[in-house]
Amino acid sequence: MDVQKLFAAAILALVPLSALAETHGPTLPALVMQPNAERVTFEHIDALNACDWDRLMAQYPEEVLFILPNGVWVEGRAAIGDVFAGFCTPREEGGFLGATFIAEKVKTVGDTVNVSWRVEADWLAEPYKGGDAYVTRDGLMYAQVTTFDPADMKFAE
Repeated sequence: MDVQKLFAAAILALVPLSALAETHGPTLPALVMQPNAERVTFEHIDALNACDWDRLMAQYPEEVLFILPNGVWVEGRAAIGDVFAGFCTPREEGGFLGATFIAEKVKTVGDTVNVSWRVEADWLAEPYKGGDAYVTRDGLMYAQVTTFDPADMKFAE
C-alpha cells in the first residue's frame, strides 16, 4: 500500500479504499476554471460543504498536490478523487457528510489564498478549527496545504 492510500485510509477513519474507488470510477469531470484565486478557494469550500464530488474534482488539474498533517503528500486527480469520495460519505461510514467549513479569516498573497476555518456538524462535540493554504494558477487549484486531521476532532457521543 503506498503513502497516498495509507493517508486516505487514516484521514477517512478507515473507510476501505476499494469502496472509495468504486464510488466514482475512473471518470473525472472536466476542469472548470474560476476567474481568480479567491473564487477557486470559495468554490472549493462551497463544494466541500455540499459534498459535491464533481464540483470538487473540476478544480484540480492532474498535477494537483495536497500536503497533509505529518508531511503526507497526496498527488494527482485520481488520488484526490478517492480522498473526497470517502470524505463525502456519512459519518457512520467514516466520512464527513454534513460538516460545514466556515472561513473565519482569509489572506490572499498572489495566487495563494490562506484560510483559517472552523468546522461545525451535528456529530461534533465542539467546532473543530484549522487552516489551509490554497495555491492556485489559471483559475484552478494546484496545491493545498492543510491542518485537517480527524484525529484532533472531538466527536459527539
